[in-house]
Amino acid sequence: MASPMETFAAEAPDVATAFDRLIDTLVSTDGLDARTKQIAYIAIKAAQGDATAVALHVPMAKGLGATRAEVRDAVLLTLTTSGLSGVTKCLPAALQAYDADSAA
Repeated sequence: MASPMETFAAEAPDVATAFDRLIDTLVSTDGLDARTKQIAYIAIKAAQGDATAVALHVPMAKGLGATRAEVRDAVLLTLTTSGLSGVTKCLPAALQAYDADSAA
């Protein structure tokens, strides 16, 4: 079975290519370092309740030097703005992804 991004690329290749260029442009900005961008992204996706995106980005953040506590707090920070739902969906996913990356 294809991943959601593979389906996106197959069904809308021009849009997927434009999206990839947008991501590349955002990654290359210099206002925040790559580690901070990943931590911010984890918090944003947690606020949206997107546990899949959180779990995919945690190893990236960890690889850039983010600590388990920073990942945990990025998710917890969303509690006051987005409520308990994102935390309950995303905190286990984030910590499991962090710890699983340690075991690899």
